[in-house]
Amino acid sequence: MKIGFVGLGKMGGNMVERLLRHGHEVVVYDLSEELRKSLAKKGAEPSASLENLIAKLRPPRSVWVMVPAGRPTEETINSLASLMEKNDTIIDGGNSYYKDSVRRAAELRKKDIYFIDAGTSGGVWGLTVGYCLMIGGEEKAFKALEPVFQALAPKDGYLRAGSNGTGHFVKMVHNGIEYAMLQAYGEGFEVMEAKKEFNLSLEGISHLWNQGSVIRSWILELAENTFKKSPHLKDIRGFVADSGEGRWTVAEAINENVPAPVITLALLERFRSRQKESFSAKVIAALRNEFGGHAVAKK
Repeated sequence: MKIGFVGLGKMGGNMVERLLRHGHEVVVYDLSEELRKSLAKKGAEPSASLENLIAKLRPPRSVWVMVPAGRPTEETINSLASLMEKNDTIIDGGNSYYKDSVRRAAELRKKDIYFIDAGTSGGVWGLTVGYCLMIGGEEKAFKALEPVFQALAPKDGYLRAGSNGTGHFVKMVHNGIEYAMLQAYGEGFEVMEAKKEFNLSLEGISHLWNQGSVIRSWILELAENTFKKSPHLKDIRGFVADSGEGRWTVAEAINENVPAPVITLALLERFRSRQKESFSAKVIAALRNEFGGHAVAKK
């Protein structure tokens, strides 16, 4: 089928290429002319603007949006909505907040435009192994786009979770779990790295644990690759960003009275990683010196 695609970054560009490999026609747009030309060489049909993209699609049109969450997504969807017609469909494959997706679906429904929120996981490896798609939206719109989902995902790799918002809600929780998993692996490897007298091979242990261990995973495969490149990660700064979904997961847990201490602490540890030096740690050190005469390390 023929589909429009907006946003040709690391994820979007690979998704377009995977669609092309599966025989779909893809009309692409990105602010970067270089990215548009790059995908054109691989078989995509480039467009110079959103207006131009819509003009190249036959009704009922479908356009997949793969731009950063927040304002870029909001502006892109609003612009597309002003150009599209009844029975057209907008798919948001980014990491949008699920409540925004519920709102956007309601707004587009007034114009008889379908909306699908498609939580997408797979990263830069998705081109090769496929993308896990967590989908929310009306059954009719989902069925119409199923050939696209089948092309992007591996076997059993896509699911309509329910009505609008459910796709991005499930992806939000997925990323919250990811925070906790990464934190656990990070702490475990730090304990082993600290045990200097054993001179442990973190690459070898990563490989070992993937051979039947109960903690084997794709993340451990990536850990093995990482330690192969840099056994002690000396060239990497311990600064960990967050896309917002960990925060949303924790907020949702609080709203639903669900205890989620591991995910919450994993999120807080990401905040800690951005501090050059912890002021709270300075306070604690000073207070220990005051009440117990404990030594204070000086700069």
